Amino acid sequence: MAFSVERGQYNGRVTLLLVLSCVVAASGGLIFGYDLGVSGGVTSMDPFLKKFFPNVYRRMKENTKISNYCKFDSQLLTLFTSSLYLSGLVSSFFASTVTRTFGRKASMLVAGVAVLIGSALGGAASNIYMLVFGRIFLGIGLGFGNQSIPVYISEMALPKHRGAMNIIFDGGVGIGVLIANVINFFTAKIDGGWGWRISLSMAAVPASILALGAIILPDTPNSLIENSNNQEKAKRVLQRIRGTTDVQKELEDLIKASSVSKTVKDPFKKIMQRKYRPQLVMAVAIPFFAQMTGINVITFYAPVLFRTIGQHESSSLLSAVVIRCFNVGFTFISMFVVDKYGRRVLFMLGGIQMLASQITMGGFMTALFGDHGALSKASAYVVIVLICIYISGFGLSWGPLGWLIPSEIYPLEIRSAGQSISVSVYFLFCFLVGQTFLAMLCHMKAGIFFFFGGWVVVMTTFVYFLLPETKNVPIEKIEQLWKEHWFWRRFVGDEADDNIYKLDK
Repeated sequence: MAFSVERGQYNGRVTLLLVLSCVVAASGGLIFGYDLGVSGGVTSMDPFLKKFFPNVYRRMKENTKISNYCKFDSQLLTLFTSSLYLSGLVSSFFASTVTRTFGRKASMLVAGVAVLIGSALGGAASNIYMLVFGRIFLGIGLGFGNQSIPVYISEMALPKHRGAMNIIFDGGVGIGVLIANVINFFTAKIDGGWGWRISLSMAAVPASILALGAIILPDTPNSLIENSNNQEKAKRVLQRIRGTTDVQKELEDLIKASSVSKTVKDPFKKIMQRKYRPQLVMAVAIPFFAQMTGINVITFYAPVLFRTIGQHESSSLLSAVVIRCFNVGFTFISMFVVDKYGRRVLFMLGGIQMLASQITMGGFMTALFGDHGALSKASAYVVIVLICIYISGFGLSWGPLGWLIPSEIYPLEIRSAGQSISVSVYFLFCFLVGQTFLAMLCHMKAGIFFFFGGWVVVMTTFVYFLLPETKNVPIEKIEQLWKEHWFWRRFVGDEADDNIYKLDK
């Protein structure tokens, strides 16, 4: 479907300040990825299991009558992993107020400090309570960071580069998981069994980068106009990040958007209005679908999953490293092509790739992997190859685009609320999947791959029919896409023109 809205008409180029701002902000992605990857790695380490989860360790080592799929089924173990997402869910709503009232940088600073506290508690943990409290602080950091960072990047970037710049965040997530897997691989070999402490405490490194960056870097022009109405300062920042003095057209659009935003007292109530129905649906659907790809089956528990199919501790960690390399590689491919070919094409390609690999993997595991014993070495390698194909498809599509789309579709007056809803839905289903996955694996066995494959069909169909192409459209003008969409225009229509500035044609 063709849309008449103008695309990429603002002046500017990629400047050093713009790149630095986006890269430092994307260190929040490193934090998120590291926390995703480190939990699955340490929970596959024998000394960690013996100290904090002795029942799981005994089942894994001593009870050969328990199904392969059920050895790691422990509510306490899943609470350790998923408590991070529950606290992230709650904190994301507080982050919305901070981001809207005090600016994007303020939320980024809170994120960095909270993760520093969480990493210290995790690294020094002497009991399960310290361990879980550490994860809660990490979750607070992720709630604030994931709410503010994608918005920060989208507001700083030019429309024609917004996709690539924003995917830097998800690239950071992938690299964070990769770094966590590499560190886990080496710390698992440390004599004395204390290597997991290094793994849990290393989240402090990207957190320090984020906190320092939040102090030094400028806030976005959108935020400066919204919070202080300092148009001159916003203009100077806009000129610096665009590398040109001719920014009047973009500045005028930001001022118009801000004037609408200032009339909104309660953005959460505002987003419930009929004219914002497409944004509300996307705020819920996109992060929900991103979780229902089944990615957490791989990310949370890749080392655990590989131990389930019969690999040793070091082999399972190494396999996780190999798989994450594929994810990072394809995420960066997505970054280079998303603004050229668009979001929808990548969603389609990634969906087909994930579906094919999940169906094949489910069939393969059903045929060759029973409740007891292990896969042959050759069969285990086949599973690893299939997972690499799957995670490559995710890295091309739902991984980066699951963060990009919500960050670019909201008008300024509901942007903080919309992003908070997206982040909270993301964390809610992170928590639910994380809390239930090991039990699902125990009961559904290899059928879990068919379960998530079915959801891939649903989400790919949803994108094909209901998500318009947003590439190169200025973030303040995406409203026009909904007005011209065959389905959403019935909700937006003329009513959406009330209090919304007219788009330049």
